[in-house]
Amino acid sequence: MDQDALREAARLLRKARYGVALTGAGISTPSGIPDFRSDQGLWTQVDPMEVASIWGFRTNPRAFYTWVRPLVRKILQAQPNPAHRALAQMEQRGWIRVVITQNIDRLHQKAGSRHVLEVHGSIDEMVCVDCGHRESASPYLTPQSLEVIDVPRCPVCGGILKPDVVLFGEGLPWATWQAAEEAVDQADLLLVAGSSLEVYPVAELPYRAARRGVPVILVNLSPTAFDPWAAVILRGDVAQVLPALVEAADRLTQEGEG
Repeated sequence: MDQDALREAARLLRKARYGVALTGAGISTPSGIPDFRSDQGLWTQVDPMEVASIWGFRTNPRAFYTWVRPLVRKILQAQPNPAHRALAQMEQRGWIRVVITQNIDRLHQKAGSRHVLEVHGSIDEMVCVDCGHRESASPYLTPQSLEVIDVPRCPVCGGILKPDVVLFGEGLPWATWQAAEEAVDQADLLLVAGSSLEVYPVAELPYRAARRGVPVILVNLSPTAFDPWAAVILRGDVAQVLPALVEAADRLTQEGEG
């Protein structure tokens, strides 16, 4: 890891008065949850339009549940990793105010982050695609229920229940997305961790910040299209880089640097 870049990122982090973090699937892969777009990602195994689009879901919900059950099982078994815990520590220290995440696994909350915006939804709730009824997912997405192939039905209208996550062809939850845009518009620092920045509209957020002159720290294993605009790039495993960033920022505090 580039120590000069790490120190500069730590300086920017400590200086922030309204830091915002944006996280993608790469922050949860160290917890055993596969990502989607890497060489070993989920989209190399299936056609996402068939199993993970709203059209595919309405046409063949059984195919969706057959595909998603192994993923949900991994999510239910997963625990926060050092990257999640590092972001929670940044919030506790006042460096990060809001975490915007593309992930549906709620590991940020389990790690202790309190202000989390889930722009792609979460697996905590189910929603009926016919009448809009919502309820807890716990009766439907448990280790026991995941062994059953039946498609869950709405107790109100008999329609099909879907995990309250954003599939291809669906819009983002409006209020959550507005809150994410407002957070980025208030930010004086944006920390992007574990995102390929290929999925829009979320991938637009770093550019939205950069256009205002806000420094963006980019933490990712692989290059992204945003790299030329980043103030600092920390290339590496987020589970190693983010804890190191907290340690570096704490050192600056001990040294009395601003």
